[in-house]
Amino acid sequence: MRNFVRCHTLAALCIIALMLFTTFGASAYAAPADSAQVAAEAAVPTVQQDADSAAVVPVEIAEGAENSGGGLHKILKEKFIEGNASFMSLVALALVLGLAFCIERIIYLSLSEINAKKLMQDIDQKVSAGDVEGAKTLCRNTRGPVASICYQGLMHISESLDDIERSVSGYGTVQAANLEKGCSWIKLFIAMAPSLGFLGTVIGMVMSFDQIQQAGDISPTIVASGMKVALITTIFGIIVALILQVFYNYILSKVEHLTSQMEESAVTLMDIIAKNK
Repeated sequence: MRNFVRCHTLAALCIIALMLFTTFGASAYAAPADSAQVAAEAAVPTVQQDADSAAVVPVEIAEGAENSGGGLHKILKEKFIEGNASFMSLVALALVLGLAFCIERIIYLSLSEINAKKLMQDIDQKVSAGDVEGAKTLCRNTRGPVASICYQGLMHISESLDDIERSVSGYGTVQAANLEKGCSWIKLFIAMAPSLGFLGTVIGMVMSFDQIQQAGDISPTIVASGMKVALITTIFGIIVALILQVFYNYILSKVEHLTSQMEESAVTLMDIIAKNK
């Protein structure tokens, strides 16, 4: 009900404003019938200028609405075409491939995260009860590198503590390497994107000088066209690098979190095995 009253109030205010605008507009452009001929001739240019100004304003509003109708997507599309499609396609390809690797890593790392403390408590209970096979089954049915490391340690529980520690440490190195798999490609695309943009900048400058040489004159239009292509490619290359850098730092934070979980769980597992040997 409150929204209904508010909408009707706004509608009424809009109607009143429109009526006032129409009334004052009509009174401003109305001329007295009994005025002198000189006053009428002096008023004609003023009225004509006001009419021209009133006609220009809707045209500008219409042009602004037309330009902003497509939003950001339309602006990016226009700048992409203006920035020489061949170089912009390379920058866009670097963005797509880099995002593909980022999304794959984020999904993999998110699925690898578990409640490590609860897992270690369950392993401690089963090992203390003598159910080593149950602890192995628990680790086997749990996803993630933490469970894999614990399973590797339980597989060698009958051996000495030094051998178990050596096995867990070596397998932890393998799991840490799996966490960072694909990150080198993300770093490659972060470095490639601005480099491709700078390459487009250099080639745009060369194109500008070629056009100046062919024209035989330094025209601002010729120089501006080449500079525009050069700067657009650089801007898009830097934007792509920034986007990928944000995702890369997020991935590194998840890798560090999982690595710390692995190290903490390995120490806890060695304490559990030492306590029950």
